[in-house]
Amino acid sequence: MKLYITLPGGINDIHLTLAFILTFLLYTSFHLSRKPISIVKSELHKNCSSVGEPATVVSSSRNSQHAPLPSLLSDLDCSWKPFDKSNYKQLLGAMDYSFLCAYAVGMYLSGIIGERLPIRLYLTVGMLGSGIFTCLFGLGYIYNIHSLGFYVSVQVANGLVQTTGWPSVVTCISNWFGKGRRGLIMGLWNSHTSVGNILGSLIAGYWVSSNWGLSFIVPGLIIGAMGLICFLFLIELHRDVVSEHAMCLLLDGQVSMHAHLWWHRYNAIVFAWKLFGQLIEFSLSLLFAKLVSYTFLFWLPLYITKAAHLDAKKAGDLSTLFDVGGIVGGILAGLISDKLGKRATTCAVMLLLAAPTLHGFSMISELGLGPTIGMLLVCGGLVNGPYALITTAVSADLGTHKSLKGNARALSTVTAIIDGTGSVDLNLLLFLVSGGWDQVFYMLMTADFLALLLLLRLVMKELTSSKSRPNSTVE
Repeated sequence: MKLYITLPGGINDIHLTLAFILTFLLYTSFHLSRKPISIVKSELHKNCSSVGEPATVVSSSRNSQHAPLPSLLSDLDCSWKPFDKSNYKQLLGAMDYSFLCAYAVGMYLSGIIGERLPIRLYLTVGMLGSGIFTCLFGLGYIYNIHSLGFYVSVQVANGLVQTTGWPSVVTCISNWFGKGRRGLIMGLWNSHTSVGNILGSLIAGYWVSSNWGLSFIVPGLIIGAMGLICFLFLIELHRDVVSEHAMCLLLDGQVSMHAHLWWHRYNAIVFAWKLFGQLIEFSLSLLFAKLVSYTFLFWLPLYITKAAHLDAKKAGDLSTLFDVGGIVGGILAGLISDKLGKRATTCAVMLLLAAPTLHGFSMISELGLGPTIGMLLVCGGLVNGPYALITTAVSADLGTHKSLKGNARALSTVTAIIDGTGSVDLNLLLFLVSGGWDQVFYMLMTADFLALLLLLRLVMKELTSSKSRPNSTVE
């Protein structure tokens, strides 16, 4: 007896458009909730080290001094304890370190868990949890909490729940869209990262000087609301339904579904061995490329306040130009890699150009507003282009490899491996920011160079290959 499985009816461009828009908005809200910490940093510390000693008021008589007024001056000139110390960079960096370590560890688990649970429910729980912990950070201002342990604990919890986002949305969008124009589609779609950063900067900047607690609470409420929208409207299946049922088989009535699923697991193991080298090379390259991108994400507004002497709101607004450049860079990287059929080569060229551009930015940013704007746009494009391409199109190419025989859910694990490995070294941020800004930029240029070196074997393979298709590296 034969069992015929048919394609799900009614799938058209409207469904594809809705899937694109909804997953775009869902991950926009993730980055929107991550961005406030970078905007609020310059408010948490306002050169407090310069008033470490109690201040005195000097009268018109040169030899007479009145009693010190430490509390008045400290309240006016310093900001939130415990970040009013001279080691404020290490304390602020500890919050980033806490979030990113939890994110890196949790990402490996998230891909495995996400492969076994309904994406819609998994993503909803993660977004609601992220909303809760983002709001908790802001409540530290409302309830006058000055414990470093509180803020670090909230960051750890938020880092863990935020790992539900990336593997889920990449798996979902890849199931709906094929390989033909994957680079361009993913480049457009991945602009959600920069759009989320821009919106997060503007929202956080609106309240940063008056009530920085709302800089977290409002984004927290937004991602929580988007979690409910995800639960109500996200349709996670399309390509996996087609590949596992309609595409492949006239199922014999005696073949069990258990055996069918076992076969997919077997192919996932084969995939891991066949593409292990490429998976590792792209993952390690992302490890360094992501270090550069996330340094800008968490520290650019604070750097601008110090280099350009702007207040927290203006620095936050100006930092959005980096993400505007990132949108253009991600789209161009996807378009070029589709056209050439060479993902690794596209990444390598952008990484090669990024290193000297970072050095230029470190010098020009002190020369005035005009040059700073131009360099922010260029740096954003060159830094975020390779990062976007590896985490989207490359992950999708590897996760939908032909050896998987349509087991598209394995894409969740592949995406988590790449992004999780790319997050492992982000704890270097704590080391980077503990020194001077010149040291930061030299380390970022070194990271870009190392990311380039790790792609050289794949670049040579692409350049010597006679094939020209979007996933020519992935064979």
